[in-house]
Amino acid sequence: MSDVADAELFGNDDWSVSADGLEHRRTGYFISRGAMAARRAEGLWDWPLQMAEKNWCRPSLFREAFLGALERFGIARDAGLTRSFALGYGIRAVDAPAQDTFVTLADVLKPRSVPETVRVAAPRPARALAAAGA
Repeated sequence: MSDVADAELFGNDDWSVSADGLEHRRTGYFISRGAMAARRAEGLWDWPLQMAEKNWCRPSLFREAFLGALERFGIARDAGLTRSFALGYGIRAVDAPAQDTFVTLADVLKPRSVPETVRVAAPRPARALAAAGA
């Protein structure tokens, strides 16, 4: 690699953007410049969805670096990108710790445990319901 390719165009605590692409500082995980705009068949962006599966990837820092890379590489954003981050990382949590400002959709949609004291009433026959309303 040349010094120009190695020069950091953008960076944060976890990620470094160079002319060649985006690299995770600790793991060396690399997304090449040519692959940044990869899409899935339904139009969603591939990398936000892939990186959401990595337990070492801090969402806010990846998002910042990914958007910085797109800007520096002249890659246009679209609504599919927003949807991709939302589907991959979930929604912003107001009360989350500062270092992890996203909640995954799996955590949001996780069924809550029902206390054992809660009992579901047995269904009543339709005739009984009709008579009760009369």
